[in-house]
Amino acid sequence: MDFSPSAEQRQIREMVAEFVDEEVVPRAADIDADDEFPRDLVEQMAELGLMGMPIPEEYDGAGLDYHSYAMALEEISRGSGGLGTIVAAHISLACNMVYEFGDEAQKETYLAPMAAGEDVGAFALSEAGAGSDVPAMETTAERSEARSASERSGVAAERDGDGYVVNGGKLWISNGSVADTVVLFAKTDPEADNKGISSFVVRPEEDDGFVVEGTEHKLGDKGCPTAELRFDDMFLPEERRLGEEGRGFVHALKTLNGGRITIAARGVGIAQAALDESLRYAQDREQFGQPISEFQAIQHKLADMDTKTSAARMLMHRAADLKERGEPFVKEAAQAKLYASEVSREVANEGIQIHGGYGYTKDFPVERFYRDAKLNEIYEGTSEVLRNTIADQLLD
Repeated sequence: MDFSPSAEQRQIREMVAEFVDEEVVPRAADIDADDEFPRDLVEQMAELGLMGMPIPEEYDGAGLDYHSYAMALEEISRGSGGLGTIVAAHISLACNMVYEFGDEAQKETYLAPMAAGEDVGAFALSEAGAGSDVPAMETTAERSEARSASERSGVAAERDGDGYVVNGGKLWISNGSVADTVVLFAKTDPEADNKGISSFVVRPEEDDGFVVEGTEHKLGDKGCPTAELRFDDMFLPEERRLGEEGRGFVHALKTLNGGRITIAARGVGIAQAALDESLRYAQDREQFGQPISEFQAIQHKLADMDTKTSAARMLMHRAADLKERGEPFVKEAAQAKLYASEVSREVANEGIQIHGGYGYTKDFPVERFYRDAKLNEIYEGTSEVLRNTIADQLLD
């Protein structure tokens, strides 16, 4: 395994780093304070080809390998954790679902605009009572012909035919309130447990019954709206279903597995940002007549921060390497996401400690890094669930 970047990969990373330093870093504090979706930055990333990085060029993507994608997402997250989530949810979840499980017509209709950055994607899986326990979801997609005439009314009756009528709600959906395309999971057979879940494409502007209930006020990850969605007799035609009926749970697991590589990248990016800021501060800040970087206690903190960040990056690339080769990478993706998530929080915490009292204020960005880092341990597989996954792989 040679993870040395090629000349093309280095060029991509440098291009993204330049964009982040010039456009994202100067705006990061304002994005955090205002918590508004940075549509102009998303449009700029689309122009740079960053909204469809690993998607093949035939579907208007950039056709990049997963190493390049992970490195680019690391740089984006270094600038803004919220922007990193926007891109990861859009590409790793929404785009990849349509690419992996959609037919050619669905790819041309829904994937291509997302990969080009013309449309923003979201992935609607979690519910209030179904986070880690996906089969506990209560959102249903009932075949329209199975509904009696007395149950059909209004728009649902007018659009009745070959398709599904969706009722229920989703919670904690990244990009949910701004998405043009939403990949939705619902039970087509409530009695079949995880084999009764199917996946669909939803177009919020076109599909009556799609309701945004609101967005969450979060600790961090600002700029990326996390929405609560509701579906009231929302009709979806048959051609909106992705793949076979009842395969949605499998679709979700495969998609989340690949997504964990990019959440690892988000963690590495945040950790790197905390390390960079701490290095600068330690060399500038003087106490007892010398820069605090001269004190061994600070040097040890910096050494540990750099070592952990480098180790997390290597785990990320190991998982990406296996994915690129087409080999199983369930355990490796879980390890990368687990370790990078915890490292990002630990490194950000040490960054605050190095900054002392200043680190606890919004005058310096390390407190934002800490808030952004915490989310890594929760979404797309909690650290507890990932440990179960790793253990299952070891004991299988």
